[in-house]
Formats: sequence, structure tokens, C-alpha cells
Amino acid sequence: MLRLSKKADYALMAMKHLAVRGERGSSSAREIAEQYDIPIELLAKVLQRLVRGGLLLSQQGTRGGYQLARLPANISVADVIQAIDGPVTVTACSTDGSTCDQFAKCNVRDPLWRVRERILAALGECTVAELAADTGGVVSPPRTLAAVLHTHV
Repeated sequence: MLRLSKKADYALMAMKHLAVRGERGSSSAREIAEQYDIPIELLAKVLQRLVRGGLLLSQQGTRGGYQLARLPANISVADVIQAIDGPVTVTACSTDGSTCDQFAKCNVRDPLWRVRERILAALGECTVAELAADTGGVVSPPRTLAAVLHTHV
């Protein structure tokens, strides 16, 4: 099953919050954590990973806080997920240095690597700007993962 980690969920929530906030200044970790009922210690760690990943800027002081390092349209969901969780993988052999006894004879490795590339492409197309534009109102029916993957064949 493909599923985002809780840290990636929190990171995307914070990124959307900051994108919606836009030019109105930065937000503190405490402000974001309180608004979305996220444990402050966990959110602080997530935000620091996003800073290290070059997606957020952090400023200390009374007027400090976090803000997006780039325009929301230039930050993909894939960027955020990979900054938090590392490379997207679908098989154990998708990462460098992994060992698998079946590697030489595996008949699904290459097709699954292509699935991984399609997932990355779909996540790369969705931006923080799109997340910010979704206000939670009525939207068109969600696309299934199969439909998303089919469009990237």
C-alpha cells in the first residue's frame, strides 16, 4: 500500500498554510502546530527538514518564523515528500545499496521501477500552489491512482 508518512502529511499541511499566507509574512512553528493540532516538537523537526531541503526559509527573532523558499508553483509535492522521507520507493531494491536474494532473477523489478517513475511524475506535477488553491469546497471527483498512472505511460 502506498501511503504518506505522518511527517510528510504535516509537512504538506505546513507548506499549504505558508502558501495560503503568502506575502503576509512568516508563521511560527507554534502558530502552525496550534492551528492544525500537530505536536509542536514533531512539527519543529519537520520544518527544520524542510529548511535543510531548501524548501523553507527560517528567520529567528520576534518577527521570525518560516516562509516558503520558492514560489508555491515551483515546489512540488514530490519535493516535500522527498525532503521529509527520502526517495520514493515501491520495492526494497529501489534504493542504492539494498540487497535482495531475488535481484538477478526477479521478473517484476523493472516494471515496478517504471511504476515508481510514474508515481514520482504524478507527485512532481502537483504543486504546493495547487494545494493552496484547494479551499476544501466541492471539487471534481478524485482521480484514482490507476488513472494517474495511466496518463503517465
